[in-house]
Amino acid sequence: MSTRFLIPIFVLLAGLAGCGKREAPAPVTAPAVRVPTQVVAEAEWPDVYEVPGTIRARETAIVSSKVMGYVRDMRVQAGDTVRQGQLLVALDARDLEAQRLQAQAGVEEAQSAVSEVENAVSLAKANLDLAESTFARMKDLYSKKSISDQEFDETSARLRVARAGYAMAASKRKQLRAKISQAEQNLAAAGIVHGYAEIRAPFDGVVVEKRMDAGSLAAPGAPLLVLERAGFYRLEAQVEESRVRSTHAGDAVTVNLETLGQTLNARVSEVVPAVDPASRGFLVKINLPAISGLRSGGFGRAAFHGGTRRLIAIPDSAIARDGQVVSVMTADTGTARIRMVTLGRERGGLVEILSGLSAGDRLIVPRPAGLRDGAAVEVQQ
Repeated sequence: MSTRFLIPIFVLLAGLAGCGKREAPAPVTAPAVRVPTQVVAEAEWPDVYEVPGTIRARETAIVSSKVMGYVRDMRVQAGDTVRQGQLLVALDARDLEAQRLQAQAGVEEAQSAVSEVENAVSLAKANLDLAESTFARMKDLYSKKSISDQEFDETSARLRVARAGYAMAASKRKQLRAKISQAEQNLAAAGIVHGYAEIRAPFDGVVVEKRMDAGSLAAPGAPLLVLERAGFYRLEAQVEESRVRSTHAGDAVTVNLETLGQTLNARVSEVVPAVDPASRGFLVKINLPAISGLRSGGFGRAAFHGGTRRLIAIPDSAIARDGQVVSVMTADTGTARIRMVTLGRERGGLVEILSGLSAGDRLIVPRPAGLRDGAAVEVQQ
């Protein structure tokens, strides 16, 4: 092919190539979103130390038997309300009854000898009176030399015998009285022991646990029932060791009972200064007012108030919660940024921020719907 034909072809190809070339479109920039913001600042809140606790009865009685015996009748069940003096448990008392009857027989036997001994004393006293009057007469005659020495000695001997007889009779009467007293004491003791067969409630309360049933052998000191005094409860909480010096009996405490939906004003009744080596805390007992629904073993939270402290708190509306993830959004040099935060206490619509924000940060609140991390924002003035 000649050269004159090649030049037009190259020109044509170059023209076609020029006609197919297009310029790339310029990127579209999303406009900045105008957002309301709030500068994060420190606030001063009351210094409140909260600690969980367990509800316990102020007075608990472990009811047990003082004597050995089989349980004949268990009159109550766990959860029953009882009154002071109410019969709770009856033991088989046949052996105790036999002992009481034996003691009663001893008293009757001793008392049956009273008349005999009194008669003996009366006879001895009469003999003594006769001997004394005879001796007086004989003494007068002896002084006048009207009787012999032997007659006077015989009269003196009879007086001594009469005195000894009266003293012996009086001694037997004293011994009998002591025997009667001992027999009566034995009877009283047998009656007391017999009374142990009936176990009664020591105070008004609630049966929280039953340890034995009818037919079981009750031994002295072995628990039969556990009783709690009704209406008297307290919250027991473990307080960290660092607060032992600032916690005292009589301190005002707020107790939150979540299960009952109530918040109570209470006071510390006792501080046990011994530190638990497991929890590294010390036990604080807080008396609770008498309200219905309290049960031993329930949960409560005690709040100890003391002074104020500075912290960072933000409106609850600025916080986004997605399961365990809690975040807020800030405006950082014209860009929206998501910050993960750790929450503390709530108070009056504000939430304490333990970590994730600092004073001076600009918080987006409320957060516009659909605003994403990295989006351009413009702070509303």
